[in-house]
Amino acid sequence: MNEESAFKRLVKLTQDGQLDLIKKEIEENETVLHSIKKKHFGKSGDTLLHYAARHGHLRVLRFFVEDAGMDVELYNHDYKRALHEAASMSQEQCVSYLIAKGAKIDPLKKADWTPLMMACTRSSVPVVSALLAHGANPALQNKDGWNSFHIACREGHPAVVQCLLEASPDVWRTESRTLRTPLHTAALHGCEDVVRILLDRCGYQPDCRDSCGVTPFTDAVRTGSVAVARLLLDKHQASPSAADCLGAQPLHQAALTAQEGALRFLVEELGVDVNSRATDMQLTALHYAAKEGHTSTIKTLLELGADLHARDRKGRTALHSACAGQQADATRALLLLGLRDTQDASGTTANQLARKQDVLAAFDSHAPES
Repeated sequence: MNEESAFKRLVKLTQDGQLDLIKKEIEENETVLHSIKKKHFGKSGDTLLHYAARHGHLRVLRFFVEDAGMDVELYNHDYKRALHEAASMSQEQCVSYLIAKGAKIDPLKKADWTPLMMACTRSSVPVVSALLAHGANPALQNKDGWNSFHIACREGHPAVVQCLLEASPDVWRTESRTLRTPLHTAALHGCEDVVRILLDRCGYQPDCRDSCGVTPFTDAVRTGSVAVARLLLDKHQASPSAADCLGAQPLHQAALTAQEGALRFLVEELGVDVNSRATDMQLTALHYAAKEGHTSTIKTLLELGADLHARDRKGRTALHSACAGQQADATRALLLLGLRDTQDASGTTANQLARKQDVLAAFDSHAPES
């Protein structure tokens, strides 16, 4: 068997944890032993150490380090070490072993991710605890300005979030490069249990805003997380009508993302005006839904009392928005609902904004007779 074939077989045996066969392969190909110490495989440039750590094969990992003399700091093309791999796959024994063998605790892979950050994408408290116990810094930030706490809040694992807070009580005091807090992150991803912990244990200001002026309540609503939105109202005095930098309120964001349950929650339970305007262009929720082509949302808004004939600052109706967005189904729906094609303040009709043939055809086949 040639050396290249031997390498391929070693990769497979390492992934499968076949230590005896790995030893046999090396014994039968003595030249391989020296080469594997720094050999990289595939597009990612992983070493056998990476494969062993990723798959949690402690005996194999120990063999490569102690018998084959491989360096625990070997990194692949993304600068990932074996510790990154073990942490990202919740391989507790491998994590502890690598640390005991002197692996750096906070090495940065591509995009500035540490092993602790990668561990926080999973729910393994023992791995997170082991890294923290050996000095991992939860406050380090990646290229987007996220630290480990941001990541844990995104994943929604309450035990990991609690673990980080116990190790570093002020770790919640962080913002990404776009000024998003872990509370924004947890709310956006609908992580109700984590949001509850953040509101109980951390000192976030009500309606804290990111660089676009978006609040955690808006994040919850635009992803349909009504339970989280209720929690923010009840425990954090969030505003159900806080506008972002463009003047869009939670109502408009819910229409934009077709969150009909959230729309009913805002209008029917909280009394938000379904015809409220976004201050930049005086757009209504109906304009937003039409621009995105959400025909079901259009009907829901009308059921909630939306004004079909409302015009924005340019004098445009939802029909103009649907045509500007090249949304044929929404155009047909609005025409069938009785919205006529009229001119805006500049004399432009909705038909004139349409470019796609199927949108233009909607006027011929579905427009009501004059």
